[in-house]
Parts: sequence; structure tokens; C-alpha cells
Amino acid sequence: MSSHSSLSSGSSSSSRGDGILYANSNFSHEKLIVYNRALDFIEFAEPLLKKIKNDSFLHNQLERSSSSIALNIAEGTGKFTHKDKNRFYDIARGSAVESAFCLDILLRKNLISKDENEIGKKILYEIVSMLFGLIKSNSDRVYEDSENYEAT
Repeated sequence: MSSHSSLSSGSSSSSRGDGILYANSNFSHEKLIVYNRALDFIEFAEPLLKKIKNDSFLHNQLERSSSSIALNIAEGTGKFTHKDKNRFYDIARGSAVESAFCLDILLRKNLISKDENEIGKKILYEIVSMLFGLIKSNSDRVYEDSENYEAT
């Protein structure tokens, strides 16, 4: 999948000039695949939240972090400067990682299955990857090649 197709969705689209394709929609963030995948994760997390006590730390944290992903993507997309956009995309990325952490705790506490953990983390990994692409495309930051950190 190319980075362009991973950032936008919809069958009817037009190029904005920056290489990102947008579908016909009222708001720019609604046209991004990363935003829609964030909504997919919220939908995925909903039955998991029902398994957790409403007043527990994990319930609150997963509900907040999963919603924060989509909220910050939407807010970042509405900003005008690259620096402002990236600040919100960075926060969304952090919230996705935080949501993955919540899934790990739920798995360790035997509140979700290994399959549920893997499905959720797959969605979150896609979101993090797309957000990293958005940040990188809006930035003049210098990035190093990925390192392979393996135990020796």
C-alpha cells in the first residue's frame, strides 16, 4: 500500500496538490484513512470497555486514549502551519501507543483474549505508521533509519 492511499479514503477523490488524495466530504479530517482507522479502533474498543468496570483506571484510560487519537487527528488537520499540525499528530500518535499499552494490561489481567489484543494492536500499528507518515511529510525534521533492537 502506498503512503498516498494509506492517508485518504473514498472512491470519489481529487488531488489537493500535496500528493494526498481526498474524497468528497465536509471536513478534511473525515477524508483521511488514518482518521477513519482511529474511528475503527474506537468501535473495536467499545466491547472491550464493557468488560471493564466503568470506574476503573483502565476503563477511563482506554476510553480517553482511544478517543484522543481521532480528536487530535481532527484538530491537527484543521491547523494551518506544519508545526501546529505535527503537534496534534504527535499527540494522536502518543495516544495510540497509550491505547496499545492498555490492551497489554488487559491481556495480562486476562480481561481480553490474545486475539483481541492482536487485532487491536494491528489497528493501532497502522494508525501510528500513518501518523508518522503525516508528521514526516509535514516536517523538516531529520530522521535516522530504523534500528533493529534485538536482544543478544
